[in-house]
Amino acid sequence: MGRVLLLAAGVAVAGSTVPASAQPAPVRFGDHLTVVVDNVGGGVDGRYVLRCHPDGGSHPQVSEACDLLDRETVFGRDLFAPVPDGSLCTMQYGGPATAHVTGTWAGRPVDARFGRGNGCEIARWDRLVPLLPVVGERAVTAR
Repeated sequence: MGRVLLLAAGVAVAGSTVPASAQPAPVRFGDHLTVVVDNVGGGVDGRYVLRCHPDGGSHPQVSEACDLLDRETVFGRDLFAPVPDGSLCTMQYGGPATAHVTGTWAGRPVDARFGRGNGCEIARWDRLVPLLPVVGERAVTAR
C-alpha cells in the first residue's frame, strides 16, 4: 500500500492509504502545439491545435501527427531546429507556404517557423508531415 500526497494550491495535504494497484499510471502532460499554416491552399490554411498524451485538438490528423512526433523524438535532438547555417541546399522553390509552430513538446518550448524556399527547407517541412500539411502533389519524407 502506498500513501497519496495531494498538492492543493501549493500546500501538501496527506491523503488516505491507497493500494499501489489503484494508483493511476504516470501521464506525460504538456505536449501541445499550435500550428498556423498560410499559403498552402486546398482549404488547409488556418490555425490548428494539437494535443498529445492524451491526444486531441483541432488538428485534422491528431493521431498521425502525435505518432510521428513520438517516433521522431530522440533524446538531445530538436525536431523543430532550423536548417543549420552554412548548409548546402538545392536551389529549388517549393512555393509560398509558411507555417509557425508554437507550444511545448517533450518538455521543451517550441517556436519554429517553416517555409519552402530551398531544398533544405522543403525537406525540413516534409519531415514533419502530417504535423504540417502536404504541399503540392506529394510530400516525400526525408530521413
